[in-house]
Parts: sequence; C-alpha cells; structure tokens
Amino acid sequence: MLHTYRATLRGDLLEWEEEVRRNLRDDRPMQVLVTILEGEPISETKGRGQQMAAVLEKLAQAQAFTGIDPVAWQRDLRQDRELPGRDE
Repeated sequence: MLHTYRATLRGDLLEWEEEVRRNLRDDRPMQVLVTILEGEPISETKGRGQQMAAVLEKLAQAQAFTGIDPVAWQRDLRQDRELPGRDE
C-alpha cells in the first residue's frame, strides 16, 4: 500500500510538511518515489515568526496600545452579559 506525504525538496534534502514519524517506526532505509509538482514556486515562510516578533517589538516601543483598556476591550469583543447574583 502506498502512502502520500507532502514535503519540500531543497537540494537533496526533503523537509516534511506533515508528521511522518508515527508511520516510520525506525531509521531503516525505505524506498520512496518523489514527484515534482509543477506550478508556483513555494514562498519562503521560514523567518515569518522572527519578522512578526520584530513588528510586535516596534509596536511595543511605540506604545501603540497604551490607550486601550484590555478588560473593556475583551468585554466588548465577547459581549459579556451580567451573571445572575454577581452585581458586585
């Protein structure tokens, strides 16, 4: 029975996009078939976390959210209702 897993080929290295270890019980050699998919090149998503962290750091330094009350914002977002017996 053949199984299909997605991966990205970089040079001679396959980077798996899905968890395949649960199906590969040990490190013994296995025969595989690789099909090159035609289409748009894969965009580089590695480093996006670092870019996001840098942007968030800039927002923190600029104090972009100092005028926001987080409790009021969350209550408005969730549209909380008053709970019975908790008027205090």
